[in-house]
Amino acid sequence: MLVSVKQAETQHFDFCLIGAGIAGTALALELARVRPGAKILLVEFGSRSERRNELDESISVLTPKTHNQPYDCTNKGFGGSSQTWGGRCVSYDEADFLKRPPTGGECTWDAALFEEARRYYPAAAEFMGCGGPEFSLSEIPEFAASRIAEGFEEGDVLDSCIERWSPPLRVRARYLADVEASRSIHLLEQVRVDEIRCSDGTVVGARAVDRSTGAAFNLAASNFVLCTGAQEATRLLQSSPTVFEPQGGPPACLGGFYQGHLSGKIASIKFRGDPKKTDFAFLVHNGAYIRRRLQLSTETLLRERLLNTALWLDNPPYHDPTHRSGAQSLIYLATIMPVIGRKLLPPAIAESVKGRDKPRVGPHLANVFRQLPRSLTVPFGIFRRRYFGRRRLPGVFLYSPTNEYALHYHAEQVPSPRNTMRLTDDGSTFEIAYGFEEVDVDSVIRTHEVLDTWLRKTGCGSLRYWFPKEQLPGRVLDQGRDGLHQVGTTRIGSSPAEGVVDGSLKVWGTRNLYVCASSAFPTSGQANPTFLLVAFALRLAEHLSSLEDR
Repeated sequence: MLVSVKQAETQHFDFCLIGAGIAGTALALELARVRPGAKILLVEFGSRSERRNELDESISVLTPKTHNQPYDCTNKGFGGSSQTWGGRCVSYDEADFLKRPPTGGECTWDAALFEEARRYYPAAAEFMGCGGPEFSLSEIPEFAASRIAEGFEEGDVLDSCIERWSPPLRVRARYLADVEASRSIHLLEQVRVDEIRCSDGTVVGARAVDRSTGAAFNLAASNFVLCTGAQEATRLLQSSPTVFEPQGGPPACLGGFYQGHLSGKIASIKFRGDPKKTDFAFLVHNGAYIRRRLQLSTETLLRERLLNTALWLDNPPYHDPTHRSGAQSLIYLATIMPVIGRKLLPPAIAESVKGRDKPRVGPHLANVFRQLPRSLTVPFGIFRRRYFGRRRLPGVFLYSPTNEYALHYHAEQVPSPRNTMRLTDDGSTFEIAYGFEEVDVDSVIRTHEVLDTWLRKTGCGSLRYWFPKEQLPGRVLDQGRDGLHQVGTTRIGSSPAEGVVDGSLKVWGTRNLYVCASSAFPTSGQANPTFLLVAFALRLAEHLSSLEDR
């Protein structure tokens, strides 16, 4: 049900969840299910209508070459960043939870926690609408014996890892009515929580501000959970000094070890078998789209001392007309059109499609006219399935009669103390510094080398690099830009010396304050954090419910 500020400030709630994005909504609905009758306050900063807000305006990105601007990274309002999220659901891997080189001592969670989180995969998959909890084709009988290409063998390299796709999920459209109809959930919008107040390790209230009037008031609850996303959870903890008074101050890692992913293309993969037997596009399982990813086995990652990386078959860069594909050129031209382009793709993704160079319209038009009518029929068929299908096509992948595909990588980065989110001394400016270490770049290149070696060893194919070897590090860095996947700044640790929260997501030194955001993940792995975050939200609901039962 919707509540007003006056109604919220005069009540005491069992749970106060700050942030109504994917995590906050999943947690609220699950708490309402497992604790019928509980009073749950779900506080949301934003609204549907506003285009600018004071939180994003106060952010200073110190490294604009490697980090997207605030409005491209997060969304305010009920549903949060699900409003522009593409819908890709991916599992973390066991390797991401191991103390392995080069993450070493900065991997502050363990494989037992991963196995526990996996118990919640079925419920997370149902919430996300992605068709099931399996993330390996070996677990799906109809695909278990299939391979990505003729002659491929699993060993050092795996081709059975998959990503799943939600419709994509828009939390506001799918779950707002459920929240408003709930007797347990009280939704309070257009309110900013700017301080958590503690006394001897117990949260005694939260200072909130009514954004429509500017009036401050207090929120009272037995348990508080920060579901604001990594960025704002980090900011809120840094602006709440009483939270860490029992420890003598905030943990050194708070706001540090900020991670995302390196993503881009430096090579093509050429298979030697029948191109019609190459699994380049989407499969369907339980009504949902799924797609293969190439990954190195855990044993190979450990042996080669590499960061975790996923790779998948892709199209050549859209912005480069030398691909000579009329269909790709038409899609590219649509993307660079001012009005249409904004509707087709979110800004950060559109930028990667458009490239950073000045558009070369003439050669793209030549590609389109050279391959008429296919230049029109293929894109319009894709457009129909992507925007008007019952379950929208998640992406565009075009068949290659030469059996050669661009190879897209999505790579983990090492937890670096130099990557930070920090509230400045003025108490209002939030600074973000984000970049990549030499080990991040080297791991991307060596992962390609391991894949190439395996393809040649098994006789399945090989890689063709787009640039001379000496240029590869620079090319990887040129494509390195993130801010969409925010990990590590309030990380899980086994003690206050190594983490901000414990394994149950409770802030160290407190009795009733939790962080349910991807900032709690100490390593970024090869996966975007959304699916695992929902699993952790459902797990936290069970934990909080058990506390109330004692």
